[in-house]
Amino acid sequence: MEAVYRCGVGNAEDSPLNGLPSQEHSAASSAGAQAPHPALPGYYGETAARAGFVRRLFDDTAVHYDRINAVFSLGTGAWYRRQAMRRAGLRPGAQVLDVACGTGLVTREARHLAGPTGQVMGLDPSPGMLAEAQRQLGGPFMLGRAETLPLGDASLDFITMGYALRHVADLAAPFAEFHRVLKPGGTVLLLEIGRPEGRVAHAVAKAYLGKVVPALCRVAAPRARSGTLMQYYWDTIEACVPAETILQHLREAGFARVECETTLGIFRSYIAHR
Repeated sequence: MEAVYRCGVGNAEDSPLNGLPSQEHSAASSAGAQAPHPALPGYYGETAARAGFVRRLFDDTAVHYDRINAVFSLGTGAWYRRQAMRRAGLRPGAQVLDVACGTGLVTREARHLAGPTGQVMGLDPSPGMLAEAQRQLGGPFMLGRAETLPLGDASLDFITMGYALRHVADLAAPFAEFHRVLKPGGTVLLLEIGRPEGRVAHAVAKAYLGKVVPALCRVAAPRARSGTLMQYYWDTIEACVPAETILQHLREAGFARVECETTLGIFRSYIAHR
């Protein structure tokens, strides 16, 4: 893929929270918590039910997820994930956590880059997804959520989160956790799908991601909820906050440099340095 361009840059100095002690900083971030998108009651009732709905949806589609992803990405997924991590600075020997790792698609590419001297761990709230990841890649994988990472302070060099930011309850808590567990100089890479800005591009994306992909997935995995998963996937893209909101929450979490690269008008890589 080519046509990479910046969709936003910034420094922690721009944030009014810069310079606060870590405990104060965390409290301030929590006070400004914001969901990545509004509730979607067509899929679940109350907002509090979203986490359970998402976990069950991924559990139900875990064994078919790699096939679903191949339909969605048109075969470019592995190459794009690896290139994005390489551009963000993932190098051999790094201690890496892949948050919301799913079946390990990002984890696998991170292991190639970290090499035998590095360590790449995966974490996900879905037992079904973790079982598939363990089956394909072996450990270490952990059951857990982005908002409460089971790791010590300043223990990681690099954190990845692939196409899962839209599924967290709010932006402040995970970003505060990422900042806590990263070593000084560590990096976060968030891979996401963004809503195209132009009318034509949006119409094409909506037709493909919102109609064609769910239909293909229903054929590819007719007994799973794959069609529902991909329809929900598009609806969260449609409703997601703009890139600048995500960048601002990264700044407020204390990251020194944040930026966003957009490829082909839809694939976004958010990069934040501690």
